[in-house]
Amino acid sequence: MSFHALLTELNGWLAQPPLVPDPPPAAPPGKLAAATNTLLGWMKWGGLVGAVGALIAAGIMMAIGRRNRNNMAIEGAVSLPWVVGGLALILGSASLVGFLLQ
Repeated sequence: MSFHALLTELNGWLAQPPLVPDPPPAAPPGKLAAATNTLLGWMKWGGLVGAVGALIAAGIMMAIGRRNRNNMAIEGAVSLPWVVGGLALILGSASLVGFLLQ
């Protein structure tokens, strides 16, 4: 078998539609979609409450660590980018998943 014939065979094989179907996402019938949206809303709300608590805790650590507790102030300051990153991930999670699935 020549190289050209092999490439033609391979191209024909790769051009076939996938064997596994790939349907678009769809909400389940009934009340399950509403319950799922409620659960996701509660998780998002819990994440936002946790982020606010973490920002408050970081501020307290920085305020207390100002006097003779340098390590505590440093830990509070170092935690700020992690809290902001987590908050960005919580708020952008739906958009991020939608972007990755396209």
